[in-house]
Amino acid sequence: MPQLYRGENDQALETLAGVLEQYERDHPGSAAQYYRRNNVSIRIRIFDPHFAKLSRGEREELVESYLRKLPEDLQSDITLLLLFTPDEKKSLISMEFEDPIPSLL
Repeated sequence: MPQLYRGENDQALETLAGVLEQYERDHPGSAAQYYRRNNVSIRIRIFDPHFAKLSRGEREELVESYLRKLPEDLQSDITLLLLFTPDEKKSLISMEFEDPIPSLL
């Protein structure tokens, strides 16, 4: 089940969670996390061991094939999409996901 990383769920995030849950079911061993950064920004991070075999573009295409199922306005709120293997967990951009710089919105 995808993990709401911080904050509270809203209707849009529940819709997103459904799509991420389908991704996790289709990709055993993967784990998705998400949160709303502010009223116009959603961040997603997915760890999937199968990403090791894929280029950055292939990873994005794979995940975006699921995200395209979302309503267009919800898709436009996704401002950060991080796609890592479990070994890539310690990247600098992943730390921004965990401890974001305060939002001005």
